[in-house]
Amino acid sequence: MLLFEGLVSGLAAGIFMGLISHAGFKARIFRSSLLIIDGSFTLKSLRIQYDEQRSVLLGIPVHLLTSISFGLAYALLVNITHLEPTNGWLISLYVFVLWLSMIFVALPVAGHGFLGKRLGASIWFEQLILHIIFGIGLWSTLHLLR
Repeated sequence: MLLFEGLVSGLAAGIFMGLISHAGFKARIFRSSLLIIDGSFTLKSLRIQYDEQRSVLLGIPVHLLTSISFGLAYALLVNITHLEPTNGWLISLYVFVLWLSMIFVALPVAGHGFLGKRLGASIWFEQLILHIIFGIGLWSTLHLLR
């Protein structure tokens, strides 16, 4: 698997996930937006006052760069292990690990508490849905590129 395929697949999956996350937040289906989470963490790190519009605008490139890095990491892992990149079980396992890192590491580090509880009691489930969407986007794009 080429690194280019990982880059494009991560980007496509990130766009898909980010759009659904933010649209779901705006429609009040979700309690959070990944774009706002990424942007607000970046604003806080840069010591810039929070503003939702600024957070979204900054969150878009942060989210996409993160998604690209996850696509590239997947490509590297598949190349090193010589496994089939479009294997659904393999992508599911990879995305499951990404979800665990989100709820146990990224959300707490971003100031949203263990499992993201400061955003809401069911954020862990919301994040699971969004990560499944990322996995579908990753698999679909890899499948199309092969």
